[in-house]
Amino acid sequence: MNMTDPLKPSCCSVSRTQASLTSIFDRREKTNETNPGSLLTQPVKQNMIYLPGGEFLMGTDDREGFPSDGEGPVRAVTVAPFYIDPYTVTNLEFKIFVDATGYVSDAEKFGWSYVFHLFVPETGVKIIGSTRQTPWWLAVVGTNWRAPEWPGSGIEERLDHPVVHTSWNDADTYCRWAGKRLPTEAEWEFAARGGLVQKRYPWGDEIKPDEKHMCNIWQGKFPKKNNASDGYVGTAPVQAFEPNGYGLYHMAGNVWEWCADWFSPAFHVNGQRVNPIGPSSGTSRVMRGGSYLCHISYCNRYRVAARSQNTPDSSTGNMGFRCAADA
Repeated sequence: MNMTDPLKPSCCSVSRTQASLTSIFDRREKTNETNPGSLLTQPVKQNMIYLPGGEFLMGTDDREGFPSDGEGPVRAVTVAPFYIDPYTVTNLEFKIFVDATGYVSDAEKFGWSYVFHLFVPETGVKIIGSTRQTPWWLAVVGTNWRAPEWPGSGIEERLDHPVVHTSWNDADTYCRWAGKRLPTEAEWEFAARGGLVQKRYPWGDEIKPDEKHMCNIWQGKFPKKNNASDGYVGTAPVQAFEPNGYGLYHMAGNVWEWCADWFSPAFHVNGQRVNPIGPSSGTSRVMRGGSYLCHISYCNRYRVAARSQNTPDSSTGNMGFRCAADA
């Protein structure tokens, strides 16, 4: 991990490199590594959605955007046909993977992961630090995909919710085991737009058309009060709310989704226009879609063109992923 180049803070995600936790970085053990070549024996494209690809307008020059993130300029990009899952990988699906392979996630190897402060009990847990810029993220010992809030919390009642506390490394390994892959950033945005052209959200330009909640994001005053008027304080089931025009759920809000690409704010200015795959190297990977913690007052990144980043070994309680596959 690069300790000298901390990432930009965000309400919605936080990197291990941002933490004041240098004394615990040596606790990670590389044990029980899963062989990604051991593939799941089932039809890869079963239940996936086929998208024909083609040219679309990627990015935005929206006044609500973050130019420093490299959201713009708007450019015509072409993607080849591909398949994508209608929803993010669930707790149940990730459990099946772990049970079959014995895989140990990055959060389990480190021995801790980031939890949003409102979900952490006042007593009975060990907190080993927080970030300087975003103190609402707490590093809780024993927290991982099996125990999302604290040791002893569980997923039994949330098997249809997105798996969280999954790093890019975890997501990539799962996808390869399943005979799939992570979507490229261009594929993700093509899919998220659902056939609409240059709309702010997967359903249009209004966040609540006719006062109807369309996604799971923060409702209230961040980071102290979430009134949950959309029905959820944390994650929602992966098929909650309406899908977009391509039948894809939660392309805005719920959990951040890892993409295959290395992150660069400048790549898309002069980069590839046909099947772009991002820069050849980097320090952090692209994340898309925002999460249940995003709020217009601070992290307005649940827009279709919004981008974020994190180091490949980082994990938080609002980071997940969905799979794609070649057509």
